[in-house]
Amino acid sequence: MLTSQAFPENAARAIADDRLRAALGKVREGFGGARRQAAVDRLPEFEALRDAARDIKDHAIAHLDLYLERFERRVEESGGTVHWCETPGEARDLVLRLCREVDARMVTKGKTMIAEEIGLNPFLESHGIVPVETDLGEYIIQLADEPPSHIIAPAIHKTEDQVADLFHEHHRRYGRTRRLDDPGELVDEARQVLRRKYIEADVGITGANFLIAETGSTVIVTNEGNGDLTQTLPRRHIVLATPEKIVPTLEDAATLLRVLARSATGQEFSAYTTFSTGPRRPDDLDGPESFHVVILDNGRSRLVGGPFQDMLRCIKCGACLFHCPVYASVGGHAYGSVYQGPMGAVLTPHLVGLPAARHLPSASSLCGRCEAVCPVRIPIPRMLRRLRERSHSECLSPLPERWAVAAWAWIARRPRVYRLWARFLAGVLRTAAGRSGRLRRLPLSRGWTAGRDVPAPQGETFMDLWRRAGRDAA
Repeated sequence: MLTSQAFPENAARAIADDRLRAALGKVREGFGGARRQAAVDRLPEFEALRDAARDIKDHAIAHLDLYLERFERRVEESGGTVHWCETPGEARDLVLRLCREVDARMVTKGKTMIAEEIGLNPFLESHGIVPVETDLGEYIIQLADEPPSHIIAPAIHKTEDQVADLFHEHHRRYGRTRRLDDPGELVDEARQVLRRKYIEADVGITGANFLIAETGSTVIVTNEGNGDLTQTLPRRHIVLATPEKIVPTLEDAATLLRVLARSATGQEFSAYTTFSTGPRRPDDLDGPESFHVVILDNGRSRLVGGPFQDMLRCIKCGACLFHCPVYASVGGHAYGSVYQGPMGAVLTPHLVGLPAARHLPSASSLCGRCEAVCPVRIPIPRMLRRLRERSHSECLSPLPERWAVAAWAWIARRPRVYRLWARFLAGVLRTAAGRSGRLRRLPLSRGWTAGRDVPAPQGETFMDLWRRAGRDAA
């Protein structure tokens, strides 16, 4: 359920949650800067690969119709079927029909953010079909009845104790009554529980990191192998994807894969990279009897040719989340959306409308770290600023906030007034701070002063320093 409109309240609860903060404290250790940088340092051509990856995605988006049509032809030639859906409702109904055609009672799922985007699990359950998440992180949050908190690490907000409690509660039905504490034992127990599900499932549903126009192949990247079992053991394999996942050739996909894992998890390559092309052939030892690719637009085509087209380059690596100071403080659930962090702050308003997600573009310090680590060089800060401008111009922000911006704009356009105001305000703040040099409370700044002091201005204003430096240089 979308709760982006309540981001300030969500964030306040997240900051007050000690267990969540403990879990988030491990984000940088497990996925963040050091591991990524080490992987990048081992590849001297990484920056050139980022340029190439950007250019590949830009080319594919500029010729989206051409490559999607070619992909459809190649899928059909291999014995599969491509379905086109405009809305989440159409996609849900189509998946249900494809499941009912084979009398499916259980569906195993590899990690797919599109399934999260369209609310597929509760929809299938409401129609008597049991969906089982097979990615360990997704399986954990399915047991907890929660949405993912990160696009590649959905249970990153959970501590080991919380996972142990969930397994102890839900695995009793399988005769596993001992509470486990060791992470290795917890993983093994999940493996044993899920293994039977793979065999019993009638349909396997996966996402797709890439769609390859040249061969009609879909590509998934995992570290657990669950995706392979999900798509090869059931009778029918359904792939959920969006149009911007298309890439022209196998070589292009290889280039993108070289930057994907390094940016996502600090690996040179993920443990499993699987290419699927059509259903099982007569001489194949395994594979599904039928192969269906469901391509959902859900507003993405409207971004083509506009100021937010660059967002379609996103390969969902999650690097911008791992390096964002806001995400690291509040976690993914605070965003109230399937897509979190900086990339979610740009994408979500285009999926659900800016009025429902107006807080998200402001949930950023605009430090630029997201753009610095993006493997396809998406200018996220620029787009966040543009969304803030739209929010202001469409009067979506509160009236006091618009008044404050208008007052600032009036002063900033008048240099003489600006300099006088800056000197006056600096003097007032210095006087109020006294000897400590810090302010514990400040009007209109409760969000800052509730957690930290504000240092009072010291010395001259920047403009005064600049002018004096110019005189001294002369």
